[in-house]
Amino acid sequence: MASLTLAAIVYFLAIREFFATPRFARRVVVIGLVLAAVWHIEFLRVPSGVDDDIHRYVWDGRLQRLGYNPYIVVPSDPAAKGLHTPETRNLNNPDLPSPYPAGAQLFFRAVTLIQESTFALKVAFVVCEFAIVFVLLDVLRCTRQGAHLVLAYAWNPLLAIEVAGSGHIDIVGALLLVVSAAALVRRWRATAAVGLGLAVAVKLLPIVLLPLYWKRVRIRDAALAAAVTGLLYVPFLNHGRIPIGSLGMYVQSFRFNGPVFATLDQVAPPQLLAGLAVLVGLVTATCLRSAASEWSPAVFAWPMAASLLCAPVVFPWYLLWLLPFLTSASTLLIILWTVSIIPTYVMWHLRTLGRPWGALPGWVMLLEYGCVAMTAAIILLRRISRPAAPQCSTD
Repeated sequence: MASLTLAAIVYFLAIREFFATPRFARRVVVIGLVLAAVWHIEFLRVPSGVDDDIHRYVWDGRLQRLGYNPYIVVPSDPAAKGLHTPETRNLNNPDLPSPYPAGAQLFFRAVTLIQESTFALKVAFVVCEFAIVFVLLDVLRCTRQGAHLVLAYAWNPLLAIEVAGSGHIDIVGALLLVVSAAALVRRWRATAAVGLGLAVAVKLLPIVLLPLYWKRVRIRDAALAAAVTGLLYVPFLNHGRIPIGSLGMYVQSFRFNGPVFATLDQVAPPQLLAGLAVLVGLVTATCLRSAASEWSPAVFAWPMAASLLCAPVVFPWYLLWLLPFLTSASTLLIILWTVSIIPTYVMWHLRTLGRPWGALPGWVMLLEYGCVAMTAAIILLRRISRPAAPQCSTD
């Protein structure tokens, strides 16, 4: 935690310089990216935790290669005991089938086909992370922004921890979403639509961005994206039904670091609140779509951030979806959130001390969301108190 605190301070100082300086020398950007690669390699060498999600990824990929359906087979089933390897015996939530959408499943299968290990998956995730850098550089060039802003993404502490360290599938979805956004900038409408569909097939979060594509892609592009996404589910159909695995149980029972959902959970069913979280994201995207005169990375970040704020579970790696789009001062609050969420790692430390998984300590929630709320209040007060621009007299 001390190391992460230091990293957060350095990151904020860097962000201040990135947003205050129009252009950096090319060699500075190159050196910055090399530094990011170096500390990612160090995290890559760290073994995954015994119950990290990446063990489930190996299990899902292995099941597919053996001819089984990960949406049906339960890891703790005695009949499946012989299917396990040393890396999958301790996966989390073994009494539930997989909750991951078809796009994620096919990625697991592709990587485990090359090598069946958590390390191979982590390497694949880091490759996706570096690919985002190159796509972002192209987007920044097309939108006439400084190339140095790519470091606002590459230097975020969450990136090294959750991609090279723990290894999470979210970075694959983020890559597909960035490709879709880049295609939207270049008006490659079919590519933009399919990219969004594939991102949704990795995790459902970017579905809230649909309003941003309204009138920017053609109906036939949307139909193509829907067809491609639907085809991904064909290998997993169960008696003609589209499988969802344990997704319903996730909404019904899983809770972590979601203050809005936890508050409303006392008065409304979880399915309704999950729908509300999606609706909040869609409304945010709709408002930004009508208000923004031109394309901006920020309009991709805010709808997903609003939806996550209302979600039942807000793990730190969920914010990986937001990182590529935090390249302007208008996303300062989200940038702060990607750092203030770091204290939630204390829960994993408490588990090593033998404490059961449960609600976060109050000070963690206060620190995480209090920092964001306080900064939002300061920004609002400064805007209110800012004197109006003087008007010239006609006399």
